[in-house]
Amino acid sequence: MQASVKRGLRKIVFLEHMEEGILPLSGRTWLSEEDFEKYFTEGLRLQSKYAGVINIGLGVECGYNHEYYDMLIARLGKRCWDQIGISCHFLKIPGLANHLNMFSRRKENIQLALQVGSETILSRYFAALGEAISHLPGTMLCHLDGALRYVPGALLTESHYRQIDSLLQTVKRRKMALEINSSGFAIRQEQFPNRRILSMATAYDIPLVFGSDAHKPGDVGRYFDRLTTLLPG
Repeated sequence: MQASVKRGLRKIVFLEHMEEGILPLSGRTWLSEEDFEKYFTEGLRLQSKYAGVINIGLGVECGYNHEYYDMLIARLGKRCWDQIGISCHFLKIPGLANHLNMFSRRKENIQLALQVGSETILSRYFAALGEAISHLPGTMLCHLDGALRYVPGALLTESHYRQIDSLLQTVKRRKMALEINSSGFAIRQEQFPNRRILSMATAYDIPLVFGSDAHKPGDVGRYFDRLTTLLPG
């Protein structure tokens, strides 16, 4: 919290990860229900401690898995979230027991992605996001074009942009926001999503929310000064 205050932020919303039914190639990266109990306990303590200094919200980033849709809905319904971010980090690969982490920099995930093919994976990724935002009670779509960010040669095709356009129309219809994630500057010298997608979102008059994807205090609010230049006049 001290890093947020030093950055001059007036409001911050934590988005801890929720997943169901995922068998990763390597380590779990999301919270269990027991973890979320601790998360809310600590979050409420911080809200009290920093009252009048910074507004603290407690949210969740829900990773979509269509096979566990009912369980995700049940878990989301257990708590009152200040923000429900929608994402899809994991993809089931036919013939394999484990899921591909599309956002991982680990060698095993990158090799599997190259084996399957980035165009195929991204098509399935955007299709899954379309299902997720249509059926989950989300308030924001997270890091839209962040999948395969560490995979060499992964590029969006015109077919992908047509999928993205359909996604943005659903975001608009469901009155959701779109996250502008500043972590992209450290990875590809550009935010997530890219300028073309931001222009598409602006054309639909979709609200934009700054996110820094911070996993340590020093990352809180990083590159936000660059994001402000992207906002419509």
